[in-house]
Amino acid sequence: MFKQVSAKKKIIGVLAGLFLALIVWTAWGNTALKLNTYTISSRELSDAFDGYRIAQVSDLHNAEFGEGNQRLLDMLRKAEPDMIAITGDLIDSRKTNIAVALAFAKEAVKFAPCYYVSGNHEARVSEYQDLKTGLEAAGVTVLDDTQVKIEVFGESITIIGVDDPSFHADYLTGDAAVIDKKLSELAAEDPGFTILLSHRPELFDTYVNHGIDLVLSGHAHGGQFRLPLIGGLVAPNQGLFPKYDAGLYSEDHTNMIVSCGLGNSIIPFRFNNRPEVVLIELKSQN
Repeated sequence: MFKQVSAKKKIIGVLAGLFLALIVWTAWGNTALKLNTYTISSRELSDAFDGYRIAQVSDLHNAEFGEGNQRLLDMLRKAEPDMIAITGDLIDSRKTNIAVALAFAKEAVKFAPCYYVSGNHEARVSEYQDLKTGLEAAGVTVLDDTQVKIEVFGESITIIGVDDPSFHADYLTGDAAVIDKKLSELAAEDPGFTILLSHRPELFDTYVNHGIDLVLSGHAHGGQFRLPLIGGLVAPNQGLFPKYDAGLYSEDHTNMIVSCGLGNSIIPFRFNNRPEVVLIELKSQN
């Protein structure tokens, strides 16, 4: 009888230890930044853009990694990007803090030119205009349904940015229809190699239909809870076991990189899904 009680205590002790370790590991994983690097090759790229580096920051949701986001800024600085793409949800509609977002932007522009598009959380808040004005004042290029050219040694690529569909009065026609309409206007002519900043990865088919070369997206938070051999568990606008949760997706000549993002929103923690900064290196095939 004594041996049975002792064995049960050992089992309970082991399980309690494993549970505690899981809690500690999960807590660490919610603040331990990681840098994931991708290489995108294309014949559309001139030699001038061979080795061009793009850092992507997505879904910060007003999170702070170190005082004043110093750990995040240090990672960006060490990555030595030629440009920084901020792909939406820089703020969180449930705990909006414009000051935190702008403080990050003011430091990020010191490392590289920054290009920003809105996410669904920006569309929900009355303070968005203040955020946009502050970003522009800090030197960030706000791409609200617009495009710009980036030139290197006389050669150029095109950066297109589309607002989150929920910004538009006709979004009830469907998110894909809204973005399709915008891309029909912005990508009507062949602009050479084109990078699209768009918050929504679930609209990948629309991006493919418009022949976009590289899409940088977020929104899915990596599926929030990542399960071994399965991937992400749930994502907004995709539901359970989302198709586009994290990483690189390719079809025809279109590549889409979905960032796991950095912060959290409705669900306050992640599992097996560290906050991520993406670094893309472009390679010319000419």
